[in-house]
Amino acid sequence: MKSFLISLVTAAILLSAPAFAQTAVEPAANPDKLFTSPDPQLNANKQVVYRIIRDLLEANHWDQAPEYIAEDYIQHNPNAADGLKAVVDFFTQVLKVKPTPIPETISFPVVEVMAEGDLVTVISRRKAVGPNGQYTTAWFDTWRIRNGKAVEHWDPALMNEAPDLSK
Repeated sequence: MKSFLISLVTAAILLSAPAFAQTAVEPAANPDKLFTSPDPQLNANKQVVYRIIRDLLEANHWDQAPEYIAEDYIQHNPNAADGLKAVVDFFTQVLKVKPTPIPETISFPVVEVMAEGDLVTVISRRKAVGPNGQYTTAWFDTWRIRNGKAVEHWDPALMNEAPDLSK
């Protein structure tokens, strides 16, 4: 009887715990390769996004932002306002990032890059902590590229959620 009760309690505990059967999100072995395309326009658009990630988001060279971001940039992240100046101020004044040397390649954990028309979407790994400990999930950033610059950006950020650039 005692072993039956122990088995019953153990089963109840296991059944009440949330399931954790997710396959981990892993970055691509060579993310730089994902930022190319045989189509010249898609390749050019992917290269703009690559430079945004490498030069701006990773190395924090926000003085170079006018090369990659349009003056009338539309931002759908609820933590940053529209416009080139607003996005630069968000990183330099709010987050207070400091420039570091621009790397030869990105270290951002890119999983996939998709380009269609004027849109480039980057799926990356994001680490999070849940009731069962640390896990990974997918994050996305999508940019609209026109005339060689980002004119619009989307991501799934929530209000007052600082970006985790170490993803």
